[in-house]
Amino acid sequence: MNKFSVRRMTIIALLTSLLTIGRIWFAVIPNVQPNTTILILASFVLGPIQGLLLAILSTITTNLVLGHGLWSFGQMVAWGLIAVMSGILGRYRHKIPWLLLTLYAGFCGFLFGFIMSILMGGIIMQKFWPYYLAGLPFDLNHAVGNVVFFVVLYKPLLFVMEQYMNKDVNKKAAL
Repeated sequence: MNKFSVRRMTIIALLTSLLTIGRIWFAVIPNVQPNTTILILASFVLGPIQGLLLAILSTITTNLVLGHGLWSFGQMVAWGLIAVMSGILGRYRHKIPWLLLTLYAGFCGFLFGFIMSILMGGIIMQKFWPYYLAGLPFDLNHAVGNVVFFVVLYKPLLFVMEQYMNKDVNKKAAL
């Protein structure tokens, strides 16, 4: 299937909408949102390039509501890196135990906070350690939220995405 087929563009648009709504709905709970987990799972199926595109689009659309600033660039970098890593890891996910994938989702919560601390605390404010240490409780919220969302969404979301992406392949095989 073409890397940028109509089917792939449609699923990217739908996932961008889902990420936008999910992040806005969970905005009242500090650093707990389904975005990172959905981005990980989507990148497993779509691959690193479309995962990166999804990370950038979802950051732009959610920050239209939640507010843009210097942090928007940091969010795109952090979620983009997570998407690329997950897209590469997705090629091997069937060989990796589910528990390790769940721990990876939790790790991504801490990785996101670390990248944001480098960009916002280290580069912009020139105070990495105070910024990073002050953010650790929020990073813990992010990591725990990722694990919970991963446990809940792993099977159903991957099933739906894989079925949708393989629809054309199944039709061609039947012919």
